[in-house]
Order: sequence, then C-alpha cells, then structure tokens
Amino acid sequence: MRRTFVSLCVLHAVSPLAFAEPEPLSEPAQIELQALNITSSADSERADGPVEGYKATRSASATRTDTALHETPQSVSVVPKDVLEDTGATRLQDGLDYAGGVGRANNFGGQGLTTFTVRGFTTGEFYRNGFPINRGYPNAPDANTVERLEVIRGPASSLYGRGDPGGTFNVVSKQPLPESKVTLGSQFDDQGMHRATLDATGPLNQDGSLAYRLNLLGEGGESFRDDVESERYDVAPVLSWQVNDSTKIVFEGDFMRNNHPLDRGLTRYATQTGSASRDTYIWEKGSDNLLHNDNNMAQVRFEHLLNDNWTLGGGFQYLDGSLKGNAVEATSAPADGHTLQRNFNYRKLEWTDRDWQLNLTGHFDTGAFSHTLLTGVEYENYHYSSIIRRSTAPYTIDIYNPVLGQPRPELAAVPTTWDSEKLETWAYFIQDQVALTERLKALAGVRFERFEHDYDDKRSANRDFSKGENGVTPRVGLIYDLTETVAVYANTARSFKPNSGASLQGSGFDPEKGKSYELGVKWEAPDRQLSVDAAIYHIVKENVLTRDPADPNYNLAAGEVRSRGLDINIAGNVTPEWRVIGGYAYVDAEVTKDNRLPTGTRLANIPKNSVSLLNTYEFQDGLAKGLGLGVGVKYVDDRNGQTEAVTYNMDQYTVVDLLAFYKVNDNIRLNLDLKNLFNKEYDEGAFNFYAYPGAPRTVQAGVSYTF
Repeated sequence: MRRTFVSLCVLHAVSPLAFAEPEPLSEPAQIELQALNITSSADSERADGPVEGYKATRSASATRTDTALHETPQSVSVVPKDVLEDTGATRLQDGLDYAGGVGRANNFGGQGLTTFTVRGFTTGEFYRNGFPINRGYPNAPDANTVERLEVIRGPASSLYGRGDPGGTFNVVSKQPLPESKVTLGSQFDDQGMHRATLDATGPLNQDGSLAYRLNLLGEGGESFRDDVESERYDVAPVLSWQVNDSTKIVFEGDFMRNNHPLDRGLTRYATQTGSASRDTYIWEKGSDNLLHNDNNMAQVRFEHLLNDNWTLGGGFQYLDGSLKGNAVEATSAPADGHTLQRNFNYRKLEWTDRDWQLNLTGHFDTGAFSHTLLTGVEYENYHYSSIIRRSTAPYTIDIYNPVLGQPRPELAAVPTTWDSEKLETWAYFIQDQVALTERLKALAGVRFERFEHDYDDKRSANRDFSKGENGVTPRVGLIYDLTETVAVYANTARSFKPNSGASLQGSGFDPEKGKSYELGVKWEAPDRQLSVDAAIYHIVKENVLTRDPADPNYNLAAGEVRSRGLDINIAGNVTPEWRVIGGYAYVDAEVTKDNRLPTGTRLANIPKNSVSLLNTYEFQDGLAKGLGLGVGVKYVDDRNGQTEAVTYNMDQYTVVDLLAFYKVNDNIRLNLDLKNLFNKEYDEGAFNFYAYPGAPRTVQAGVSYTF
C-alpha cells in the first residue's frame, strides 16, 4: 500500500486562545477549552517549554495539542528539568524514578534505551518531540539535553501508532532561549564516574529570529561493578529560525557515542548456591567484552500559521544507529552450583529509520461547542539488519570467584542470527477536543494504520516472509469539572503493535492488540501550584508471543495478559520553598491465557506496590538563602524475575537518597548527593536469568558555572 494520504478539513474556525483576545464574559455561547484561571507563571508556560519548579500545567504529549493537564482525560505526568537538576540525574531513568508507577526492567546490559514497566507492562516506547526514537537499540537522550520528560499512561496508539498499552514516554528537548547563556558543568562520584557538560544558548542575529542551543557531554570512568569502565560522548545542536510572523523552523540533532561492556549483571539460576555480591563481574573485560553503540538523530520541525485559527505543522526525522562489538553471555545453568557456562559472541546490529509527519490543527465553533481539531498523516520507513556469531567451545567461569582474561574461544562459522527486516507504516489520524459545556469536555480520536513487514532470514533455514496488517486504534475520553479545582474523567482506548520475528512455519505473527479502560479524578490547589491525580484502570493485551509447544525455540502469538490497578500521582510547588513530586501505584498483572503457563502467573518485573516521593526545600532568604535540601524515597515491592510459573524472586526494597545544592550566586551552583543512604542491596530489574543490581551507597558531587 504505497500512496499519499491527503487530509482535507473544511470547517468554520475561530481564533485559538494563543492568538486572540478572550471573548467577553457576557457572551455565554462561547465555551473555551482553556478555561482555567491559572497563575502568572503557568500563564506563560508552553507545552514544549520550561516548567517553574516541579509542577507543570500544560502538555502536548497526550493530545499533540497545547492542552492544560487538568483538562486532559488521561493520566499524564511531567518530570521537569528542575527535578533532573536537583537530583543530579545523568540518565532518564533517574528522573522516571519519581514519575509515579514507573519501574525498571531490562537495561540491555548497560546498552541502549532501558525498558520500563508502566501499568503492568514492559515498554520501551520513547519519543522525542513527538518522533519515535526507540527503533533499533539506541541510547537514550542524555539528561543534559532534556527540558521535560513526560509519561502518558495507557495506550497512545491513536496518536503515535504502534505501541504498548501500558504507557508511552515523550522527551521534550531543550530549545533555544532568547537571551545568551552558557552553563559549564562537572559531576563525579566516589565510584569512579566523571562527566563534563556544556549548555549554551542565545540569539544569532540582532532581531533574535535565529537562535541556537548546543549541549555537549563527555563522560567516562568506572562504576561500582568490578572491571566495568565506559565512556559516552554527545553533541546535541538545535537551531530555530523564526522565518516570519507565521512560520518557524527548528533543526535539531543528537549525535551520541557510547562504549560500554555488555554487563548482564548477576545470574539467577535455580542451581546456584546463592547470589554473588553486587560488584562481582563475570563477563570478561577489555576488547573481549566491549560494544560500541553509535547513534545519529536529525529532526526538522516546522509550524506555519495559515491564519489565526489554523496551524500546519510537522517535520521529518532521520535515525541511524549501530551496535557492534564483542560480548560474553551465559548459556546454561551451573551444574555444580558455581561454574557457569558462557559463550563468547560478536554482534553487528544496524538500523535506519525515516519518519515524516504532517499535522493540521484548527480551532472553531459549531453552535455552542468549541473545538480543537487535529488531523494528520505519517509515513515511517524502518530498516534493521543483524548478525550474531557465538562460540560453542567450553568457556566457563566461577560465579563467586571469577578469573577474567581467559583466552576467548573461536566463533562458530555459522551465525546464530543473520537477518534483516523492513517495516513501512502509513497512517492517518484525526482527533477532536470539544467543550460541550463549561464543565464537560470530550476527546475523541482514531488512527488508521497500514503496516507492512518484510523479513529476510539469511541463514539456511530461510524463513522469509512478507506480511501486511491494518490497525484501527480509537480512543474516547470525557472530563467533567465537579468544582473549580476537582475534575473526574473516563477514557477507553485501543493499542496495536506488530510482533517481530518468524514462527516455526516461517511466517509472521498476528499483531499484539490492547484495550484499556480508565476512570480518574484530578485535583488542583486553588493557586494551581499543587496537583494530585488518581486513576483506576483495566487493560487486556492479546496475541502475546508464547512458546510454540512443537519447538520451544519458536513462538506463537497466542497469549493474553491482563493488568488492573490504581495510580496516585502528586506534583507541586507547595510553597516558594517546598517542592514535591512522586506517586503510588498498585498493579495486579497476570497471564490470563497461554499455551503452557497457568492462569494467574505474575508478569516479570511488575511489583504489586511501589511508591516514590521527592521532597526539596530551598531557602529563599536569610543566611541560608540559595541552599536547597531534599530527600527522595523509593519503595518497590517484590517482583518475579521471569514470566514463569516457577522462577526467582526479586525482594522488595526501600532506597533513600539525600540531596543538597547551594546557589552561591547567580553564576555558581554546587550539588552534593548521597544516594542509597542505607546501602541497601537490591535488584533494579531482570531479564531472563539475569538480574541487574542496584548501586551501593554513592556520594555524587557537581558544580556548574553560568555566564
């Protein structure tokens, strides 16, 4: 299906809030979607711009329009840059720890974009300014480039296409500012990590129509894991051009190089006599275990005001990445309780992805109803190729007393993996946000998607296939203002995600399909500086891959899983001094249908209960002016290491972090953090028979200078 989608919307329009004077109060027929009375700081907030403190009021992630969070009939959390800065975050997962209900899963051995758990499902659905960045095995954007990190709970397929029903993440990157500013930063910790950053921005011409932002990163050193050293470099330029009063174009790039061993963590085989200490490393060192993960991203985004009521927007993104090098992994359980069988392997994974988007947004009235209409088309072309060769000769090590530096065995002549995939997607979507009354608002949308998958198996098995799927993913939501500060909402949505790989018969699989139901309540303090959201949900996902009874090395799309639970999230600038962000989640996630697993089997990495809360207090006057003190608490319930009837268990844990910062003056800021105060031993997440341990007590310090 290769054709161009053309979206034609001919509707009577009126001016949106951002470009027109408000209607007189004496005309009750006009019902504005943005009807909240918010403070001056919130009044200046843009959905893609900076946030004052920890409390965002607007977001575009869940609707692709600039919408107040209090008017969005879905659970959405925003982790602003201030949270990342106050906690000394270097990775996205550091900020997501306080998003509420977001847990850690497979970290790909320290490579790429870590997967997370949201509402009972493991997801790696990451977007950057609305464009997908989770294709292949890419590195996550560095925290130094992030303006705000947003979590959309529940399906987002009606806007973004293929994805998991648990949740989606959208990274809003730092954009050029109108005033010149340069910030030099340095961080280090007592485990051996050190990094330096630069964040420079400002106008490039007299009228400010041309502006830039440049973020640079250099990071390297050791970690708490024995013999694990890594380095990471990033160049992230942004150039914005206000062509005229109607047109703006943004050019953005991110070029990252990451060199890191494949560190699978600790093994959790049933035949082990126990677990090794968290710093024990058994995966070889030097060039015998070093992967080079190179990623290039380029975006061109534009926004053009057709008139006061209609805006044309969109852009293009190009991704290019590779993961190459040697690695060591486990092959089977130790028969004697301590001698692990391993294999030496070489992999070469390469991918490219091109994504085009074109959106039209309009504001108009039909009778007494006020509409914000969004319609758009999207085309994506993704190519992926992989070759993995593994050794077969004995390559053992003692789990508890490892001796590294063993001669590496020869690689097998025949690759265990040698294939390529091509995925093409054409999509059209439409969404309408309607103010039905002053208190009642509705959102309805649907996405039509055509997905074509060509798989080429280059091995002798030659299980090639070509498969096409059509996906229709609607969603509907209602939100009602009970009072000026309390709103209740309900929504239902569908998700669609093609399964990858080939079956025993050499064909593709039916896609995963999810359906979700959500009821929630949103409360905001009268000054809009504190919000508490709560939601209950029920999600079912079908066509989950399960093992084929005829051959356990292959899968069938025959499984079904279900998740239901409760989310409670809080964010706010309680006072000018006190800021808070966090949440609680209860999740009941289990297998409801499988070829071999009993009904009720718990899903891997999913805790039933989790709590996170960050409190910071910054003195505003007196001798302590500029001093900030904070405490972060994270509690995670016990979890299954695998989705299996019999598996290992990861114990519950509580981690307490202390943080302090001091703004010496307008130019100098100092940070001193004590992470894992009580030196708790715990597992962050698991994959297969691997569990990755959490870091021990760590002292981290930093300094930044702005001029």
